[in-house]
Amino acid sequence: MPHVLVAGATGYLGRYIVSEYAARGWTVTALVRDASRASDLEADHVKQVQVTDAKSLVGVMQGIDLVVSALGITRQAEGVGYWDVDYQANLNLLNEALSANVPRFAYIHVLGAEHMPDVPLVQAKTAFVTELQSAPIVSSIIAPSGYFSDMSDFLQMAKSGRVWLFGKGGHRLNPIHGADLAAATAEAIDAELGWLDVGGPEIFTHEDLAKLAFSALGTPVKISRIPDWVRRAVLRLLPFTTRRTTRGPMQFFLSAMGQDMVGEPRGERTLGSHFRQELKRL
Repeated sequence: MPHVLVAGATGYLGRYIVSEYAARGWTVTALVRDASRASDLEADHVKQVQVTDAKSLVGVMQGIDLVVSALGITRQAEGVGYWDVDYQANLNLLNEALSANVPRFAYIHVLGAEHMPDVPLVQAKTAFVTELQSAPIVSSIIAPSGYFSDMSDFLQMAKSGRVWLFGKGGHRLNPIHGADLAAATAEAIDAELGWLDVGGPEIFTHEDLAKLAFSALGTPVKISRIPDWVRRAVLRLLPFTTRRTTRGPMQFFLSAMGQDMVGEPRGERTLGSHFRQELKRL
């Protein structure tokens, strides 16, 4: 029975990857920072480590056939930043995989990274991807367009009564549910794809997303538009006006809102259904 190690296993996507490989009959080892958050994981083994400390990883990959890393942070906090986690911690995983002769390594990146070279989160991820692609290991880079969970911002704005869009709201994206992304990840790895830009089955403009959120709520559509120069100006000012802990997510969000984010359509789950389920939980 093949054995997969999932890093970042208690995160949004990591949990789905663990479940996907468990359903496929693999032995699953979940690598976590806090074992108290892993009690509900469908993993055969849970190993608590500090991935930012290379010494804590020694020996954890013996007998592993595949490493899948969904490891990364959104906000820089607790004394660590993007270069500590998205780059160095993943590099620690890669180096340990090489030492243990693990044959395959997959990494969850971000679609459109080449268009966001000045975003610190993306810089760190891209630097690791460069290391992975040059390493003597079979690798797969999975670059999703965005998660359904990320689209909750549109639902929250609609609940407040109005959605604010930059420019004409015409940029397109096809966000994907975590379960569908986990399945697409496993399929790409099985096919030994070197790179997969991936998204969900539906393509939306930002205006479409706003209308879908209002439709889920059953309330009138109210959209206001902000000139796109405002978005660009805020991006330039962020390094001087915001704290490190909040700056990173804002830089990524504002950069992503200024471009198309469309990957190869995969999966069956729809965003409208996700919105309705979210509203039941609110």
